Amino acid sequence: MAMIQTINLTKRYGDLIALSNLNLTIEQGDCFGFIGPNGAGKTTTIKILATLLKPTWGEARIDGLSVGPVSARHVRRIIGYVPDYFGSYEDMVVQEYLEFFAAAYDIHAEKRKQVIGDVLDLTDLGYKIDAEVNSLSRGMQQRLSVARVLLHDPKVLLLDEPASGLDPRARIEMRELLKELHRMGKTILISSHILLELADLCDKVGIIEQGDLKYTGTVEDILKKARVGRIVHVGVKDRLSEAIRIIETTHGVTEVESENGQLRVSLDIETGDVSRVAHRLMSSGLHLTRLEEEKVNLETAFMRLTKGLVQ
Repeated sequence: MAMIQTINLTKRYGDLIALSNLNLTIEQGDCFGFIGPNGAGKTTTIKILATLLKPTWGEARIDGLSVGPVSARHVRRIIGYVPDYFGSYEDMVVQEYLEFFAAAYDIHAEKRKQVIGDVLDLTDLGYKIDAEVNSLSRGMQQRLSVARVLLHDPKVLLLDEPASGLDPRARIEMRELLKELHRMGKTILISSHILLELADLCDKVGIIEQGDLKYTGTVEDILKKARVGRIVHVGVKDRLSEAIRIIETTHGVTEVESENGQLRVSLDIETGDVSRVAHRLMSSGLHLTRLEEEKVNLETAFMRLTKGLVQ
């Protein structure tokens, strides 16, 4: 079942096209990573889905509801939106902050204490209940933002760069929190520049550039699409020049480079065979000290796909 869907979603600012005919489907329970450079259209998409921005044309749907002025109040009941910034009233403590938003979500006074306690436990912020919000670290403020949007138990979470500006420990804590929310069955749309963490967190990703959705699919599919060739790192005990000549004449090898006494071998993805390289070297009496294929990660895939290296 499609929980988030856009149909030819477009946003223009005069001659500037921020979003161009975006067609995107995110199924119930998916954790979808939205990848793209600054200005690609990620925040525009999320703000439209969050009912904060009106598209020029096209349609967005959340849980079957068309996102627009008529249904905005109903859509807001089933989404939780975390922007890439944190704002609060001065001198508010954590409990007051959450009580304010619980009241805004029409959570009855007798239920608020339990609901607030639950979200503080989930985000591991219970010990900060009396702390001033503005005194919290950036990482804690981001977790508090997540706690805020969980108060009304939304089906869909829209997260715009939730790990932006966080130190390594805070990023790990945020990632583990999002994994737990995914396990709870939440449908999550998350934009981020920290691509390696998205690969660990998301089951599907989409790459957007200049308002156009270039690629979408599972992380594995995206990595396969980006593999224009294979790179193998080879080390030999000695006779490096001989090893280079042997590898250069091996079927499927497109390039051999020497790096700090070892070899970086480029193979044609269709015909290149790592085992053939190893066999030819060993049959010539050379002793291998290293034979390791370079992995294509999400960051590498993003750089290749958005620079047009893969057609």
